[in-house]
Amino acid sequence: MKRMSVLITLLATTPAFAAKGPFFSLGNTDFVVSIGFLAFIGVLFYFKVPGMLMGMLDQRAAGIQSDLDEARALREEAQSILAEYERKAAETKDQAEAIVKAAREEAAAAADQAKADLATSVTRRLAAAQDQIASAEASAVKEVRDTAVTVAIAVAGEVVAKQLKAADANAMIEESIKSVGAKLH
Repeated sequence: MKRMSVLITLLATTPAFAAKGPFFSLGNTDFVVSIGFLAFIGVLFYFKVPGMLMGMLDQRAAGIQSDLDEARALREEAQSILAEYERKAAETKDQAEAIVKAAREEAAAAADQAKADLATSVTRRLAAAQDQIASAEASAVKEVRDTAVTVAIAVAGEVVAKQLKAADANAMIEESIKSVGAKLH
């Protein structure tokens, strides 16, 4: 019944009804064309061409849908990779800033330490220089005293030699020998 209604609808809409003369005659080209058209449509339905076309369209639609799904998945993956790289870039930037800050702090601490070491070194060198000056002073004072003692002994020796007679000198030598001998034994 459904096929009949389709057939009647097709016949009613064809231009065959516009032809003059008897319609159901093989001499009427409109009738022949209508029969040929209906036969062609019948052959298409007999070999299930519309089903095959629909199947091919469905396969093509399924292929396109799978391509779209794959593209969507690739896009989401690319977005997640981009987000991860952006996060890593931000972390790297933060780490670089932290490294630069730490390097500046270390440089400032090293400069402060160098200043303190320099001050300590200068203080030690000043103390060493003062010690050398004091030692040189003490050495000079000792040298002056030794020279004064040597001069005084020489002068005293000359004075004693002039004033001391030979007998008195011999008596002093004898007395010194006895005191040394007593102290040794």
